[in-house]
Amino acid sequence: MTTTSFFIALSITIQVLAGYNLVLPLVLYIIYQLKRHRHPAPTAAKEWDYAIIVTAYEQTDTVPAAVNSLLQLDYNNYIIYVVADKCDVSNLKFDDERVVVLRPEETLASNTRSHFYAINHFVRQHELLTIIDSDNLADPEYLNELNRSFNAGFSAVQGVRKAKNLDTTFACLDAARDIYYHFYDGSVLYHLGSSATLAGSGMAFTTALYRECLERLDISGAGFDKVLQNEIVSRGHRIAFNEGAIVYDEKTSNSEQLVKQRARWINTWFKYCKYGLSLAGAGIRQWDRNKFLFGITLMRPPLFIFLILSAICLGANVLLGAPGTMAWLAGFACFIAGFAIPVLHPSTDKRIVRSLVNIPRFMFLQVRSLLLSRGANKLSVATRHYNKTTLSEIKDPGTSVG
Repeated sequence: MTTTSFFIALSITIQVLAGYNLVLPLVLYIIYQLKRHRHPAPTAAKEWDYAIIVTAYEQTDTVPAAVNSLLQLDYNNYIIYVVADKCDVSNLKFDDERVVVLRPEETLASNTRSHFYAINHFVRQHELLTIIDSDNLADPEYLNELNRSFNAGFSAVQGVRKAKNLDTTFACLDAARDIYYHFYDGSVLYHLGSSATLAGSGMAFTTALYRECLERLDISGAGFDKVLQNEIVSRGHRIAFNEGAIVYDEKTSNSEQLVKQRARWINTWFKYCKYGLSLAGAGIRQWDRNKFLFGITLMRPPLFIFLILSAICLGANVLLGAPGTMAWLAGFACFIAGFAIPVLHPSTDKRIVRSLVNIPRFMFLQVRSLLLSRGANKLSVATRHYNKTTLSEIKDPGTSVG
């Protein structure tokens, strides 16, 4: 191979690796429309015993609203465990015996340490556990919907995190991102016979599986959900996606909050994207659709990173008059179409749609996050919460919120 041939091959390889993410969502969507995976029907209804773990770090302002929403669940068999790590718990007074407030004597500064602190203080041996962030509000049917998935034989379930607040442009764009990821990394993957990716809260597991996956690991910083989903899928389990298991999640309202949060998220992708490669490889070797599709999804970088890389490749092709220009334009057209399918759905709140003109600004702030990502876990252990919306203030729990 000549030097010229080598550089041409290298250029094509780099472009394929940078650009396949533009077309992959639309390809998966087309397959999803043509042939959805048939899922097992639920067995006879069973009222599982749930532990609902609510984690808070340094801040408890939103905890009362979160707990009150959980006390309104149309369900009987559960206990709420509030783990208030490094918190003042003087405002956490609940008269309901279903609420247990735990304040660790030593700072845990870790999601999984908080979860296992709750597990080790269970008042009874719960069959299932579900994880709720301190800023979340649960739909009254949340546990009933989770039951449908567990009664169908699944051991892990991811629900939907809808927007609790759409009060700023940043919150709306954050909600648009969630709609996109819930659709492709949740519904589409699940219906293609793979697993939904975990979102950090609004998820549930058999207690035995959660302990098996994480009890021997000490995970600090962000990204415990990335480790957990790898452990679950590596063991041959599928993570179900349940669109009816809804929690309302606070979206980032200001630029400083966005930059710090995204810096931690970008840091976790660089740290844990290796799991995607190993799972995809295992999927090929074992002819396992679940592992393969899940693996290639985990390898995908954050949206703004592959969009910027793709734009650079397109610009280079235009400047050089390369024949790949049309392929890149087609790739961007596929991405725009794939993005529009879930985000421009008629059910999407119009405030979210109107906010899309601000995507360039949103991407610029994420570039700032990328520059901070190396030391992201030193910025803060958890996102600061500002919105104190209650469940009764959410206008339409079934569709859009604000």
